Amino acid sequence: MTTALPFLQVDVFASTAFRGNPLAVIAGADALSAAQMAQIANWTNLSETTFILKPRDPQADYHVRIFTPHGELPFAGHPTLGTAHVWRTLGGQPKSDVIMQECGVGLVPVREREGRFSFAAPPRRRSGPADAATVAKAAAALRLNAGDVIAAEWADNGPGWLALRLRSREAVLAVQPDWNAFDGMKLGLVGAWDPARDGDAAQFEVRALYSEGNGRGFEDPVTGSLNAAIAQWLIGGGFAPSHYIASQGAVLGRAGRVFVEQDEGNIWIGGTVVTRIHGTITP
Repeated sequence: MTTALPFLQVDVFASTAFRGNPLAVIAGADALSAAQMAQIANWTNLSETTFILKPRDPQADYHVRIFTPHGELPFAGHPTLGTAHVWRTLGGQPKSDVIMQECGVGLVPVREREGRFSFAAPPRRRSGPADAATVAKAAAALRLNAGDVIAAEWADNGPGWLALRLRSREAVLAVQPDWNAFDGMKLGLVGAWDPARDGDAAQFEVRALYSEGNGRGFEDPVTGSLNAAIAQWLIGGGFAPSHYIASQGAVLGRAGRVFVEQDEGNIWIGGTVVTRIHGTITP
């Protein structure tokens, strides 16, 4: 007999209802094969679907596998926060003062404070400035001149992001990508808000753009992994304060808010998580 499993769909990094980044989470998924997980993630057709398993590492509270509709990721930000929220909603109790998530990049601490979940940004697998040819290729895919890019740095903590600093929030929102020129690139854009023009609800605007080739391009509503690597770059380079808020998703009609905080040697990436659907799924 097939056993129904807990299924929750949550809204991550949401400042208002249904304007964050949705995530499907399936708990008690230990009996599912990787092929079954991949098929379910393809069926939900959300940017990510996660599966909560019993931990393998004795330090971990749970083990999570993260799938897109087309494959598995070693780490992703909004799935980390959404999964921690679901694990707690279903009665999970951490072994210490943080929730310890086990995933493809190892152990990721998650803390719960002031109604938000935050994860400690994992080390970047690749960092440092991008070469001129790569910057020129990325700029062309964004329909920009290379001179429009203040700086470009690798921001790869799993998904493979290349981050580009533009001159303003306005410049970030104005980008209209040429998906045919992306050639599989994953590009993150960041630009500072002007308090006089943009207000003070956030300090930076972020966009996440990626392609799977053949002219098929996508924009992610709110992206924890990208914001984590951008924060490491900006704070580490003195381009941002130790605490700031990033806005993401405006072009898609979303209102994501990512809370960045440097504390005790870590950069924490946080946001509000709200359950929108709570039921069961029959694999």
